[in-house]
Amino acid sequence: MNLRKRILAAAGILAVFGGVVFAASQNRMMPGVIPENSLLVRPTLTLWYTDEALEDYLASVALDYMEEYDVRVVPVLTSGLEYLEAVNRASLQGENAPDLYLVTNDSLERAYLAGLAKEAQDEDGILNQENFPQAALDAVTYKGKMVGYPFYFETSALIYNRTYLEQAASENEVLPEELIPETIDDILSFADSYNAPETVEAVFRWDVSDIFYNYFFAGNYIDVGGPCGDDDSRIDIYNPEAVRGLKAYQDLNQFFSIDAEESSYDAVVQDFLEGKLVFTVATTDILSRLSQAASDNTFPYEYGVVALPDINEEILTRGLSETNAVAVNGYSENRELADAFASWLVTEGTDKMYERTGRLPAASSAAVNAEGAQGFLEEYGRSVPMPKLMRTANFWVRMEIACQEIWTGENVSDVLKELSEQVMTQITGEEYTEEEYIEVPSGEETGDAEERQD
Repeated sequence: MNLRKRILAAAGILAVFGGVVFAASQNRMMPGVIPENSLLVRPTLTLWYTDEALEDYLASVALDYMEEYDVRVVPVLTSGLEYLEAVNRASLQGENAPDLYLVTNDSLERAYLAGLAKEAQDEDGILNQENFPQAALDAVTYKGKMVGYPFYFETSALIYNRTYLEQAASENEVLPEELIPETIDDILSFADSYNAPETVEAVFRWDVSDIFYNYFFAGNYIDVGGPCGDDDSRIDIYNPEAVRGLKAYQDLNQFFSIDAEESSYDAVVQDFLEGKLVFTVATTDILSRLSQAASDNTFPYEYGVVALPDINEEILTRGLSETNAVAVNGYSENRELADAFASWLVTEGTDKMYERTGRLPAASSAAVNAEGAQGFLEEYGRSVPMPKLMRTANFWVRMEIACQEIWTGENVSDVLKELSEQVMTQITGEEYTEEEYIEVPSGEETGDAEERQD
């Protein structure tokens, strides 16, 4: 996943509603799903979505739902450009409007305030920690109300070449499990003593150009909107812990020397598939790529997936997550039926979701038989959901720029201080200045990558 694409999409959503003509030619309705003679006797729901990977899957579950509940569901694949504006325009015109639609959690504030996402009725009582991790529930919560149903998610995790670890464990007469890193310091220690085969070009490499793979270094200490990302009184970006985390991130450049301008997620994943890396940070799409490579006999290794490592025992990490939710359109005349279908879709309807789409469902009980999926599920459960605050929508652009500046050697405290002042000025509407300056800690306080390099 490239968060930069998500950022550009979010920028489009920030446009004023209206002025966007809904074009039927942009939509593709699922052909051959429902017999024509059923149209006159069954209530019909229209479901909009933008992820083409869901096309066959949604057509299939729509048929399953009709057969079980006698309600017709018409999935409509829609352009992702100015998506909420299109939902709004269609709703106001009353033509081809969705009764419910899929939307990322960071857009839920705008959707709710525009009346496009109503509070979930949750008649079946599914929105609780028995069925979903807290991160999923927080992702769909706005001002104390559940305004969507968590459907599937994206987050990052640590991927490792198990074959290489087993070889190293044999040479050092330890169990392979002992070499699975829990911290960045563990990776550095492994790199210090690793007798790498000729195929290995780097022990650890990840895409340092995309915030989705870097945010975890400070994610446990930066707060943008509180747990649910909806409280503009909860903004805490510039603090000693965040500075320490990003200083540790900067120090890794001394050890691994990754060029941010040349860094590419696809290139990193390809390097891992070719056996050039021992560890990397990746999003859930890597699971299908690994599976395909194994089937093609181009990946002759075993692998594993675990939650993102902490920096050390003192500096903890948390990754970023995005949850795709099912929102019920507040303008729909079939809101109760739509709400019931949404509840079913994110629970009973997810059993074949990964198998058919490669997307990991948010429901804890969903059947996912993919090797490595558990590591992503674990990280998702402790992740930071992308915030919903419209006034901080450009935070991710600025945070990504800040990380690139820090990676290339800019003073960590100066960069983070400036970022905080920019965001707080935007939130308060007045010029904001941080009162205290936080000194950048030494390498001994954040990790010893720099000392190891020396």
